[in-house]
Amino acid sequence: MTPPMRWPRTLASRLSLIFLIGLILAQGLSFGVQYYERYQSAKSTMLGNLETDVATSVAILDRLPAGERQAWLAKLTRPNYGYRLDEGQPGQPMIADEAPVSVSSIQEAIGQAYPLTFTDIPGPRKHYQAHLRLGDGSPLTIDVRPAMAPLSPWLPAVLLGQLALLIGCTWLAVRIAVRPLTRLAGAVETLDPNAHGVRLDEKGPVEVVHAAKAFNAMQDRIAAYLKERMQLLAAISHDLQTPITRMKLRAEFMDESVEKDKLCNDLGEMEHLVREGVAYARSLHGATEASCRISLDAFLDSLVFDYQDTGKDVQLSGKNAAVIDTRPHALRRVLVNLVDNALKFSGAAQIQVQPVDNGQLAIRVLDRGPGISEQELAEVLKPFYRVESSRNRETGGTGLGLAIAQQLAMALGGSLTLSNREGGGLCAELTLYRVSG
Repeated sequence: MTPPMRWPRTLASRLSLIFLIGLILAQGLSFGVQYYERYQSAKSTMLGNLETDVATSVAILDRLPAGERQAWLAKLTRPNYGYRLDEGQPGQPMIADEAPVSVSSIQEAIGQAYPLTFTDIPGPRKHYQAHLRLGDGSPLTIDVRPAMAPLSPWLPAVLLGQLALLIGCTWLAVRIAVRPLTRLAGAVETLDPNAHGVRLDEKGPVEVVHAAKAFNAMQDRIAAYLKERMQLLAAISHDLQTPITRMKLRAEFMDESVEKDKLCNDLGEMEHLVREGVAYARSLHGATEASCRISLDAFLDSLVFDYQDTGKDVQLSGKNAAVIDTRPHALRRVLVNLVDNALKFSGAAQIQVQPVDNGQLAIRVLDRGPGISEQELAEVLKPFYRVESSRNRETGGTGLGLAIAQQLAMALGGSLTLSNREGGGLCAELTLYRVSG
């Protein structure tokens, strides 16, 4: 069973294959037509020359004395035919229906003045002989070896040059045609509603311009939609702070009771949740902070010392004198969220700085807490997702700390990934670009 033909997987390969096959077939057809026309033209010319040359040669040999004819044979010999002063080679009488076209030319040239007979001569190279007798009765044989008109020695080089030109033009055409699609695919892959998207260049052919404008408009609509939602979240969270504050004040005037304590706790949790909601909404606009160059070692020392001054077990290792271009407040908020998370679940945190490939730096916040199951590592970065099933804010939190950290990490042009450590615990890795070291 013949396996089905498989198309190449990429659009560039398919277009290249179609163009190459079409151009090569067109070039082959054009070459075939030109070669056939050249063959017919050369054939007509050669037959015309054959008639004139054979008639002239036979007339010369007929008028020469018998002793001088042998000396003239070399002068009258041509690449495809020659003359012999004998009966020729033994052969078979030529069949009229199978006679080459040159037989008719020889007959027209000398057939009326000299009776002719034709014989096919066997051998590796097919040829035939025409037999006649001169005016004095001497035999004369015309030995004809038909051959195709030879190709010019430069023709293969020209064909190879044309093929190379076809391949080059095909590659250029496919590249020009596919490049806008490649840019569009790259823009779609990097499209992130939470980050500033790269706008496509609205230049080129009409179809490319329309596609670029449509993509840019889609980005703008997505950004506007998210901004509206975040503004709504921030407005609601902000407006809730006022009635919660009033409720807390009224609760203070209540008599001491278990219900008062529960109400105060609930109001405290509500206030914390509202503040976190406002912080999450603002984290989407972390790019509005101005960037500046900072010494990473000094920045991390300040952060660690602030924790140690309050009695928290936070350690720093892996200093490398790196200088980064970043937004300090947003970076501090990311690291504070990660360190607070580590302290909440393990009571201690360790910050490590390590260079990675492509001029990047990895800031890792490590702990020896319970860790997170592999299935939930990606889920915990989503807003309001908490690993614990309980609604206890003391252990479960609001579910916004890691989401805020991820949003700010993307606003800084970096990335945040979580992974479990060997021996237990969690590793939160923040990757940033390094300016100099």
